[in-house]
Amino acid sequence: MHIILAIPAAILGLWLSLAPASAAQDRYFMTSDGVRLHYAEAGRGQTLVLVPGWTMPAWIFDAQMADLSRAYHVVAFDPRSQGSSEIAANGHEPGRRGQDIAELLAQLGTAPVVLLGWSLGVLDSLAYVHAHGDARIAGLVLVDNSVGENPPPAPDSPPVDRRRGHRGAVPRDVSMRNFVRGMFARPMPSDYIERLTEAALRTPPAAAAALLAYPVPRSYWREAVYSTRKPVLYIVRRGLAGQADSLAANAPSAESVVLSGVGHAMFVDDPQGFDRRVTTFMQTRVWPR
Repeated sequence: MHIILAIPAAILGLWLSLAPASAAQDRYFMTSDGVRLHYAEAGRGQTLVLVPGWTMPAWIFDAQMADLSRAYHVVAFDPRSQGSSEIAANGHEPGRRGQDIAELLAQLGTAPVVLLGWSLGVLDSLAYVHAHGDARIAGLVLVDNSVGENPPPAPDSPPVDRRRGHRGAVPRDVSMRNFVRGMFARPMPSDYIERLTEAALRTPPAAAAALLAYPVPRSYWREAVYSTRKPVLYIVRRGLAGQADSLAANAPSAESVVLSGVGHAMFVDDPQGFDRRVTTFMQTRVWPR
């Protein structure tokens, strides 16, 4: 199924606006390799787990925590070396990151969850599915990254301090600030950009580079997404429309939404529209009411 800019039912917006938001609580757990990881949780009921992108903190999902926790138990995860989690000496490859998600889900109980990954969080989530299967997954939401389908995405300039100008290497804080600012289609407040840049810079350069190494073939991600028969929602911008077409055509359990007018961090640019799409997916495909 392939959906382009589907308009959600107005009743969903009314339903979300009437219920009170829940205050988020900070939680920590220790991984099997001894790293202390952080997550925030709010709300009650069926669980939605949010996994952020490269160097990003869990609090980038603050709008989703406030909105969706009116009806669901929402968990925003800080992967190792990101946000409020411990800076790890190693373990930044997909296998260990997927294992961290498995150990997070073990902390949350036994009921299946909807796992939502954004950007690098898509690959972390698919690494989890590749290694552990989908028994703990009620549904997958994959946001704005390749899933190993065709056509391959155009290569991006690495958002690290390897670009050079007339006076040598661009300082890491400058390149990171430019990267952060470029995630949004609409201008964001300068204090928000600075706070998010500071959070991203907390990930050490070596760890940040390791996270972008992707030491597996593209087929690894494709195998993972096609291994599940659980409902899948793939939300991307126009640059990944070809992969969205391929996934919708070849995976009976998947639906694709291609958006325009939003940046990479689409859930910040348009939180209400994003949250309604996710809510519609959960209410109609995962946990029908």
